Amino acid sequence: MQAFRRSGFAALAFGALLAVDAADAQERPAKHVFGFVHDPVPMEARAIGSYARGCLAGARELPVNGPAWQAMRLSRNRNWGHPALLDYIERLAREAQKKDGWPGLLIGDLAQPRGGPMLTGHASHQIGLDADIWLKPMPDRRLTWRERERMSAVSMLAEDGLSVDPDVWTSGHVKLLKRAASYAEVARIFVHPAIKKALCEAAGNDRGWLRKVRPWWGHHYHFHVRLKCPPGYQGCRNQSPPPRGDGCGKPLDYWYRLLTAPPKPDKPKKKKAPMTLADLPAACRRIVSREGARLGPPDGDVPVPAPKAQTVSMSGG
Repeated sequence: MQAFRRSGFAALAFGALLAVDAADAQERPAKHVFGFVHDPVPMEARAIGSYARGCLAGARELPVNGPAWQAMRLSRNRNWGHPALLDYIERLAREAQKKDGWPGLLIGDLAQPRGGPMLTGHASHQIGLDADIWLKPMPDRRLTWRERERMSAVSMLAEDGLSVDPDVWTSGHVKLLKRAASYAEVARIFVHPAIKKALCEAAGNDRGWLRKVRPWWGHHYHFHVRLKCPPGYQGCRNQSPPPRGDGCGKPLDYWYRLLTAPPKPDKPKKKKAPMTLADLPAACRRIVSREGARLGPPDGDVPVPAPKAQTVSMSGG
C-alpha cells in the first residue's frame, strides 16, 4: 500500500514535493498542505479542533480488506481515522453481517493521514471521526484495485428524487442504518431526506435511534457517520446534539419544502478565501510540520493520478 502511494505521488506533474516550512505554509491553502501528506504523524491519537476545522494526530489506517468490509477509492489515500472510528467501522461491519445478514460494508472516505482540509470534496472529515459508508452491499468476492476506483455507488432515489426506489431500497438498508445509529459513540448519521422518510415509515415503535439520523443534501449513494469526540480529549469540539424527537413529521416536511421549491435565479456567489493553516488550531501547524509532511502546489488542485498498473497489495492488514 505504501509503495503504491509513494509511486502515485512521485508521478505528479509538478515534480517532487517540497518539505513543509511552517512559516511559508502559514498562508497557503491548508488543503495544499494536508492534501499531500501521505503518512500519519507518530503521536498519541488525538482529534484536534472541529469536524470542519481541524486535524488528526496518531491516525490509523483502515485495512483495505476486512472480514466484513472493503475500502474503496484507494488512490485518494483517505482511509485513515482516529482509532475510535476504525473500531466503530470494524464492529459495525461484523455485527451487521452476523446479526442482520448484511453482506458487508463498502467504505468510502474517512480522513487523510493527518486529517485537515481535503483537496477535493468534503468540508468535514478533518479530525478522523467521520466516515462515508456506501449503501451498496459489498460483493461476495474481493474487488480489484481497478474496480475499487471505477465501480459506481448506487443511488437509493426513485426518478422523482423525493422517494426511495423500491427496486434498490430494502429492509436490509433499514436494519443497517438502525444498527449504525445504535452505538453510543455515534453523534449523527447524514442521509438524503427521502431515506430519512423511508426510515421514519419503517421504524415502527422503536424510534429512539431516528434522532441521530439527520437529513442532508446528497447522501443518497452513501450515509455519513459522525462520531462524538472520544471521552477525555481536550481540544476536540463536538457538534451540538441533534434536536429532541425522532426528526420525522414537521422537521422532515421542512426538507421536502426545500426539495420541491422552485429554483431561484442564480446570484453571483462571493468566492470564499481558502482555509489556511492560520485558520486551524495551533496544534495543527505542528502536526503537519512533523516528519514526513510535504507541500502540494501553491496554486490549483492537482489530483493524484491512478497508477498504470495495479501495484497495491490486496491482502489487507
